Amino acid sequence: MPPSYDEVVRFHGHSCPGLAIGYRMSCGALHALQTARAVDEEIVAIVESDSCGADALQCVTGCTLGKGNLIVRDWGKLAYTLYSRISRQGVRVTFNRTAVPEGLRDDRDAFVRWILAAPDDIVLCIRPVTVAEPEPARIHDSVVCADCGELVMETQARKYAGSFLCIPCAAQRSATQMPAP
Repeated sequence: MPPSYDEVVRFHGHSCPGLAIGYRMSCGALHALQTARAVDEEIVAIVESDSCGADALQCVTGCTLGKGNLIVRDWGKLAYTLYSRISRQGVRVTFNRTAVPEGLRDDRDAFVRWILAAPDDIVLCIRPVTVAEPEPARIHDSVVCADCGELVMETQARKYAGSFLCIPCAAQRSATQMPAP
């Protein structure tokens, strides 16, 4: 059973149309995949924007950046692709913006209520898709940045004069060591 919309609002911080849409899309995707919220990495989600709805997706599906089963491709599109590692099935979910009654967007609260109450087949477009199975999350060693002293994932560190640097410190060194024009 997915969390309630009220639980998603508590996670996100406020109710808004984008959160309600993300909630409906996420619930619809789980239903279409016939699966429950991911405990670990059983489901992988690909979101195509970093909007409010992405918070709903994390709360509803259990796909998070920290677990490595949330992939953000910020293309500015309100679209989610979910893939089940168990069934090897994928679905793509979008919001049917053409179904929104005329003038409803002008009343934010009424718009949210409509999004939450409208039937799935009216507000959602869900279609099966083929997804190349994403790699499981990998755990990498950390190294210490020679300049700032902070830990950085070794795969993201830059080698500089026999030392490791984090990306910001490497950029800082490059900028300060460039000859003046």
